[in-house]
Amino acid sequence: MALENGEKVEVAEAKAKAKKKDWVVLSLRVVAFFATASATLLMALNKQTKTFVVANVGSTPITATLAAKFSQTPAFVFFVVANANASLHNLVMIAMDVLGAQYDYKGLRLVCIAILDMMAMALASAGDGAATFMSELGKNGNSHARWDKICDKFERYCNRSGGALVASFIGFILLLVISLMSIIKLLKPNRINHASP
Repeated sequence: MALENGEKVEVAEAKAKAKKKDWVVLSLRVVAFFATASATLLMALNKQTKTFVVANVGSTPITATLAAKFSQTPAFVFFVVANANASLHNLVMIAMDVLGAQYDYKGLRLVCIAILDMMAMALASAGDGAATFMSELGKNGNSHARWDKICDKFERYCNRSGGALVASFIGFILLLVISLMSIIKLLKPNRINHASP
């Protein structure tokens, strides 16, 4: 009888720890969602139009209006798609964590969550890398390829892109932590599922 009560106390303590860890993961997912969603919106709405004097004919200036948009660079388009995917993934996982606790599928759920977390993190990492490369190129140019820098002409555009990159890297780091926690939860030999009554 005393042994049975001791086991019940241990199981109750383990469940309390599991619930605490679930709230940590849920909180990290919420922050990661806001980080990746803000990165997506910042970059997707990033546009700046400027008018430049390209020549003078006599005393009359000839002007050209140029626009810098995220859609003109495939790396930025990929960045938006990758961060939108990470945002959607986090939103679905938040909904599953809050609403789908009664469905377990005998551990298959934990495997699927760990795999999807890793895929979302890898895609966000690839989008961050591509956008970081293009941002560096826009800021400094490439003298060997004779590509001029554009951030001296489109400062607001470059500053917004930089803000989107910072938000996305914060989201990526949080996705990395979430992925590690998902894998650790999956690999625990005596894990207690929070869906248990």
